[in-house]
Amino acid sequence: MIGIGTLMPLILLALVLIVISIIFTFIPVGLWISALAAGVNVGIFTLVGMRLRRVTPARIVNNLIKSHKAGLDITTAELEAHYLAGGNVDKVVNALIAAERAAIPLKFERAAAIDLAGRDVLEAVQMSVNPKVIETPIVSAVAQNGIELRVKARVTVRANIERLVGGAGEETVIARVGEGIVTSIGSSDSHKAVLENPDLVSRTVLAKGLDSGTAFEILSIDIADVDVGKNIGAQLQTDQAEADKRIAQAKAEERRAMAVAKEQEMVASVSEMRAKVVEAEAEVPKALAEALREGRMGVMDYYNMQNIMADTSMRENIAHPDKNKTTADVTPKK
Repeated sequence: MIGIGTLMPLILLALVLIVISIIFTFIPVGLWISALAAGVNVGIFTLVGMRLRRVTPARIVNNLIKSHKAGLDITTAELEAHYLAGGNVDKVVNALIAAERAAIPLKFERAAAIDLAGRDVLEAVQMSVNPKVIETPIVSAVAQNGIELRVKARVTVRANIERLVGGAGEETVIARVGEGIVTSIGSSDSHKAVLENPDLVSRTVLAKGLDSGTAFEILSIDIADVDVGKNIGAQLQTDQAEADKRIAQAKAEERRAMAVAKEQEMVASVSEMRAKVVEAEAEVPKALAEALREGRMGVMDYYNMQNIMADTSMRENIAHPDKNKTTADVTPKK
């Protein structure tokens, strides 16, 4: 059997290895050695403190080494504070290095503020060195002669580091450029003038100071494409004429309906008058009978009146024979 004296060295060796592995796991000795080799003074207890504050030591030490090699004066506390605030330490340091190489004045506090504001500080520095071209969507505008023009512009912008915090973005620049294009074309007497000199539009828009309050500086506005669209003026006149025609038709229909109603009223009035005539004629036989009973009229007078009426009817039949044809008279014989 193996004695206790033989097992103790093995147990002690295992414990030492476990302790060493824990120390190397908790304390980034490799980062400490890398910092010393790069000439960056980072204490071992500082690295332990980063572990306790839940800061990734590699993110801080590597960026500290990078900034030190680039000649930047950045402290560990500044990087750690920005990391704890939720910022992107890598982009801030890279942006500071790029700004230093391009001779752009940019301090760590400004870069950290830009990064915490949600903007890409590295892209902003790169855009300051290499301006960005923003292509606007097709802008539709109408000249004073009623012709529509469809314009597409390219806006060359450069990031303004001082206005990145609180400045408007690309959407505002595009909207302002579109508004300027519409105003410039709308003030032109004819679409031909715009087609002949499209640079008039770009110069007019550029002179308006559209980059005011934005995070960019507009360098140039170039008209990329101009197309002739619809004849909006003629279309509006056609629509107005169609609307006027419909109004006139509605008024004519109203007058026709009133005329029909008036005609029906007249027909009803005629029928009423005929009813009164029939009612009056119905009183005639009664009056004749009363006159015969009271002796105011004789029998011979009555017969003479009947003869006169018959003679009048005969004369009317002779004068207008067509009115008295019966159905049998007009029916063709088989």
